Amino acid sequence: MSENVASIARAEAGARTEARLARDRRSRGTLRVARRRPVAEDVVEFTLESADGGRLPDWAPGAHIDVILPDGGAGAGLVRQYSLCGDRWRPYEYRIMVQREADGRGGSAALHDRVSEGDVLGFGGPRNNFRMAPAEEYLFIAGGIGITPLLPMIDQARRLEKPWRLLYLGRSARRLAALEELGEFGAEGELAAGGHRVTVHAADELGRADLERWRPSDPAVRVFACGPARLLDAVEGWGAVPGGRTPRVERFTASAQGGASRTEFEVVAARSGVRAAVGAGESVVEALHRVGVDVITSCAQGVCGTCETDVLEGVPDHRDSLLDDAERALGSCMFPCVSRSREARLVLDL
Repeated sequence: MSENVASIARAEAGARTEARLARDRRSRGTLRVARRRPVAEDVVEFTLESADGGRLPDWAPGAHIDVILPDGGAGAGLVRQYSLCGDRWRPYEYRIMVQREADGRGGSAALHDRVSEGDVLGFGGPRNNFRMAPAEEYLFIAGGIGITPLLPMIDQARRLEKPWRLLYLGRSARRLAALEELGEFGAEGELAAGGHRVTVHAADELGRADLERWRPSDPAVRVFACGPARLLDAVEGWGAVPGGRTPRVERFTASAQGGASRTEFEVVAARSGVRAAVGAGESVVEALHRVGVDVITSCAQGVCGTCETDVLEGVPDHRDSLLDDAERALGSCMFPCVSRSREARLVLDL
């Protein structure tokens, strides 16, 4: 790459980063809890409105928001991500569903136990790392609370009059939200107009589901899945149908990516004009923070996409659960909360 071409590439990358940061700054604000209601066992739905009564930022199917947990008690001030599952055509409200996680990090318990109607929460976003792509037909697979990002996708497929099917898995039907909302589309063996079908599989009644019988053979079918890691690992294991696309998955926790390089390396923040040695036991974000470069982060697990950063030089060692194989091979961006470097020097657009 010539010096002139490299200069243009750096300028374009810088413009993208500035636009992303400006968008994040504009979309940070506060939300008032307009309504909360239980929708399944250990699942609460929150309807959120702008605290000042204004219009909320637009979003598309697959998007999530960052929710800043309320002050006081365990988890205060921490940020958690929740998929938007309401009607995207209602510009003055967001809807999220939160499942209480007994072995979680305190976020779901704080929202369940300490957030009431009328309370105000900080938020950021929306962001979208799970965009719905065009297809002739869709197969949606949800495990438990993984139904949340898929509900707007189903709505979109209906509006586009595209055939779709949903496999909705859970330990018990009592723990599955939105069953009433989905009920109009037909149950196992019943095809609604246009080939729509919803199959609900509760393990306590039916045993373990046979996922293999859902593996599509038609390259026109695109698969979108969200749920527990075990389910998503199995769906990703299908690979691509010849002539088709690999399944797209949304993870709530980071997938196992193998051991990241523990070798020390140098990271350069090009726009800030500083560099730092990244130790074997620290993240790129932590190393940059030591030299005065703050990177906006949220999940610190490589699943939310908040800290996406353009790579100007070097080869990233990707440890996130967001990029696909082609994006990783390109190496033009990375998530410095978890990813490292395969070379001695890494230059970032920061």
